[in-house]
Amino acid sequence: MLQLGHFNHICQTMSLPLCPLVGPVESRILSSCMARNLDVGGYLIFNPGTLAVYIVVIIITGFIIYCTRTKYTAVGREEMLCFFYVYLITVFVEFLLISGFISLPSPAYPWFVGVQLGLISGSIWCLLLNGFVGFQFAEDGTAFSLWSIRISTALITLVVFILSIGTFKDWAPWLNSQEPVLLWLIYYVLNGAALVLYFILQVVLILNTLVDRWPLGVIFMSAASFIGGQVLFNYFGSEVCELVSHYTDGLFFTVLATLFSVMMIYKYWDSLTNEDLEYSLDYQPGVWDHEVKGGIITWEGERLLKW
Repeated sequence: MLQLGHFNHICQTMSLPLCPLVGPVESRILSSCMARNLDVGGYLIFNPGTLAVYIVVIIITGFIIYCTRTKYTAVGREEMLCFFYVYLITVFVEFLLISGFISLPSPAYPWFVGVQLGLISGSIWCLLLNGFVGFQFAEDGTAFSLWSIRISTALITLVVFILSIGTFKDWAPWLNSQEPVLLWLIYYVLNGAALVLYFILQVVLILNTLVDRWPLGVIFMSAASFIGGQVLFNYFGSEVCELVSHYTDGLFFTVLATLFSVMMIYKYWDSLTNEDLEYSLDYQPGVWDHEVKGGIITWEGERLLKW
């Protein structure tokens, strides 16, 4: 069970980058079930199965960003791009930590973990602010809308980064690596509350403004996938690892579940957007064809203008 202010349970079920940095020094532990590592030319790659998934996530997220960029007139396009960019950077930093490219003995390790935790909170905050875009509290695409999201996301990321580093290095009595209560509250309570609020906002938006209920199913699929991944992440990581004979661990499936959740968020946003005529009409041969006959311009057999 989760314990207030303690990461012991989650660190027993799954290897997280922050696990070697928090908790009582004498009892800081790794997961009870470790995924197999891969030796490539004398270089040890940790958890290769999960790393392969991270590569897939990076590729798919890049494709989502490309698709979002092409929707020139979609509502909240630039705001959603901000979220996808932050999510992509978060995945890349996690990839460096999980793979062992930034190893535990490295002096940079706690700093990268701090960046990771900051980016997680920053991406969730950015998503939450995107949840307000549909209510038109501010005109989407304007400088106020964009920079309020960008600046506040950067501030949230920076604040959580500083608090994380302060916790790892015991800067204050309330920033204590052996009792990381504040970090735990940020990681579970604040991030969780922001996600719950985002999904509630989207349900309210759909029920109050849309006739079509299809987006409601999409947003429920996103929420269900994320919740399922987190349940697996927090409670069944070791069981999954044992079940697949240590070839991977629960993080493999958690990353997949989170990716699917993000894909459904994109699909949900895409289903809400209505683009202008020039971008949404299919070309039909002859629609724009015209000819001149006897001083009359004709359009599909109808007289439009007489000289």
